[in-house]
This record gives sequence, structure tokens and C-alpha cells, in this order.
Amino acid sequence: MRNTQLLKIAKDFGSPVYVYNADTIVRQYNRLTSAFSKVKQLKLNYAAKALSNISILKLFNSLDSGIDTVSIQEVQLGLKAGFKPEKIIFTPNGVSLEEIENVAKLGVQINIDNLSILEQFGTKHPNIPVCIRINPHVMAGGNTNISVGHIDSKFGISIHQMPLLLRIVENTNMNINGIHMHTGSDILDIDVFLYASEILFETAKNFKDLEFIDFGSGFKVPYNTGDIETNIEELGEKLGTRFNEFCKTYGRQLTLAFEPGKFLVSESGVFLVNVNVVKQTTSTVFAQVDSGFNHLIRPMLYGSQHEIVNISNPKGRERFYSVVGYICETDTFANNRRINEINEGDILAFKNAGAYCYSMASNYNSRYRPAEVLILNGEAHLIRKRETFEDILNNQIEIDVSIKEKVTA
Repeated sequence: MRNTQLLKIAKDFGSPVYVYNADTIVRQYNRLTSAFSKVKQLKLNYAAKALSNISILKLFNSLDSGIDTVSIQEVQLGLKAGFKPEKIIFTPNGVSLEEIENVAKLGVQINIDNLSILEQFGTKHPNIPVCIRINPHVMAGGNTNISVGHIDSKFGISIHQMPLLLRIVENTNMNINGIHMHTGSDILDIDVFLYASEILFETAKNFKDLEFIDFGSGFKVPYNTGDIETNIEELGEKLGTRFNEFCKTYGRQLTLAFEPGKFLVSESGVFLVNVNVVKQTTSTVFAQVDSGFNHLIRPMLYGSQHEIVNISNPKGRERFYSVVGYICETDTFANNRRINEINEGDILAFKNAGAYCYSMASNYNSRYRPAEVLILNGEAHLIRKRETFEDILNNQIEIDVSIKEKVTA
């Protein structure tokens, strides 16, 4: 996306504003499918939690993608966006049996990650196909908050509980048509991923009627120039070859499934903010912007690094700034970052803002959530309006709060 186009979007739609580039999403989708071109049956289920705007979901549906969902609301969004039920997989954690049953009624692929619900669901609905989420006890991911395959994780059924799992399946005579794992996000070492995959292959041998094996995702994207990323092409070559070998020994061609989210949308997004104040203290120069962790929480929550560019002054001399928000707490986007000279009124662009940014936004401090814009075929389209004061009050109920008797100490 060109600076001139981004500046025009900030002017036309106001700031702060999220901007996504459809071309980048298509590029990433094609890159992943090309990396696994040796696999006869590949299914990519876009992880809707990364960015769930219905226009983005419709874009993935047009690419013949599937969709990975974690709540019944995401399932309903997927159906609304045009996904057929068989293109949707439901991979929740810790939800009620009632929610899983309600999703199953919609014809969606169910993925269960605990023995209690597995036994209850299998007893009541033995004919409904179920995928099982395995915890391989492999530590992977760039932050403890996004590492979900280790031994202390709440996600998945431990591989050490396999005898009990198999007993439940045998006793209920339920239909297991898939197995799944997800080790974590920001995976750098593909050997760790391949090691976990071998655990999944070994587990798959226990089930004779599988249709697919889902390897999760967590591929790392580069956050700045020169940053390292998951080598998708090497992973595709190695895992694709190993998967084909497994299918031969299994005796049937299975589908290799992934559920990428960040990999597909992160680089497509930029977050545009306006600089309200440049504040010099005794030791720091702060660039204070018209946003905060209510709009982009990842730096405070995960310590994530988003490259920040001054698109109003891209050729200015570089200086060091701490970029902070307007929330009434410590609210830091970047510390002591080298950025082209910033003046009040400049527009800053946060890169890699497509994944887990708007979807984690809130109304903290009673601030409005931003607008979202999609650049499609070179044109900017508003795909979510900026909230208003009426949105803040929506669903609140005003009651008579007059106190009839004074409270005495």
C-alpha cells in the first residue's frame, strides 16, 4: 500500500483506522497452497478469530478456503459469509456441551479437546463425526500466552491419556473422522513442528476411519525488515513428503488440514493513527497518538513488535521516540524506537496489524472502536463504520437510581 493512498484513507475515513489489502491476503493464501502442492488433498481453514470482519470472511470463501471457528458466533458469521457447513470446523476450548450440540445441528465439523465432553457427546450422538484435538506436549510459540501444546496447557487431550480416550471411543462406538493438534503461534523451528507431527502420525494409527489430519498452524510472519519467519516452503516440502508416505501406510488418501490465521492476514493490515502530542521529558520523547491498547493490545499483552512508519514524513531525519496511547494506564506501543521525525498531526502506520488487532479491540475508557477499510482491486472500501456514542449506550438499560433513604454511617 502506497503512503499517498494510506494518507487519503486517513483523511477520508478519519483516524484511527484499520486498513487491509486483499492482494496480500490472496498472496499469502496462494503461497501456502503452493508450498504443499505435492499433497493431493489440502484444506486450509482460515482461523476466523484472527480477523472476523464478514467482508474478510467472504474474501476467503471466494478463495475456496475453509474456516476454523472457536465459538458458535464465529460459526454463524461463517454461514452468513457463505461458507457451506462442511467447510467449517468448530475448535472450541472449555465450552458447554450445549454449545457443541447446537453447532453440530448446523452440520459443522466438531473438534473436541477434553475427555469429559468427548464421552458425553459420544454417548448422546455416536453417529456425528468428531475430530479429536491432541496435546502433543511440545513447547512451541513466541510467547507463553500463545504456546498451547505444552504439558501444562489447557488445550487438547494429553497423548498420555490415549488409553482412556480409546476406551471412550470404543464404549460409545463414536465416529472419529479426524485428529488435530496446535502447538502454538510464531513457530520458528520447523523441526519442532515436524517432531510434533510425528506424534500426531503415531496417534492417527489408533483410528481406522480418519478422513483428515489437522496440523494446526502458528506460522511466524516477519514483523520488520530482516525479521525471521517460518520457512513455509521447506515445511511444505518436508511435511508434504512425510504426509504422503503416511497415507500410503495408512491405506487411504487423507486430507492434510491447516488452520492459519496470522499467516494469512497479519501482513495485509496497517493501523493508522494521528499524533496528538509530541512530548519531551527529561529522558524521553513521547509521540502520543489518538489510540491505545483499547485498539491494539498486542504490544502490551504479548510484547509484540509492530514496525511503525511516519507516512507523513517518510524522508525526515530519524530520531528516537516512545510511541504511546491515550489510555489512562501505561499504554506503550514502542519504546525508544527509531522513526522519521514526528510532528504533531502526522499519521503513523503500524504494520502487521491484520491479525488479532481489531478482533481484540474494546471500548475501554469508553472510547469508540475504529473503522475498518479493505483495499480491493486498488480501491478503498469501508467494511466497518467507526463506532458512535449511540454504540456505547447500545444494550445499556437506564433505570431510576434515586435513593429513597439516605444511607447513614
